[in-house]
Amino acid sequence: MNDLLHNLIEALREELKQYGEMLAVMEQQQDLVVQRQCSQLLANVQQTQSQGDVVAAVRRERSQRQRNVARQTGLPEESTIAEIIPRLEPAYRPLMQALVHENNELLHRVQQRARQNHLLLSHAVDLNRQLIESILPGTGLKTYDKSGRTPSAPSAAYSLYESVG
Repeated sequence: MNDLLHNLIEALREELKQYGEMLAVMEQQQDLVVQRQCSQLLANVQQTQSQGDVVAAVRRERSQRQRNVARQTGLPEESTIAEIIPRLEPAYRPLMQALVHENNELLHRVQQRARQNHLLLSHAVDLNRQLIESILPGTGLKTYDKSGRTPSAPSAAYSLYESVG
């Protein structure tokens, strides 16, 4: 039992670490948007996606270890950590509760930062669309339709050369 429990504790610690890494990447993303560092933003978005993959893998590993401990304590595999903790030796309960609490808090902060960044990025895209429309009226921007395709843009009334000249 102790080996399985130690494995779960290590998985919770790793999950906490990776949520912290995700939060750092998302804070960097927010700074890049605010500072209008577009050239670095694309690399950050890719880094965010990579970190998301790491977080997903760590969560899967923690879930597997959680199922192992649940089975070992006589609970169904789908038991939550909150259901498992009372079955653990009293010496391990505070550590487990603290790790679960910290993971939940950090996950909440990551979700909050993701929503903030989404709003910032959406606003930046809208501003760019407005800028393009003011420079080239009537051109419209290509957006994806429900089928995932971009509709063909209507031809502009004037060519760029005619508009400028």
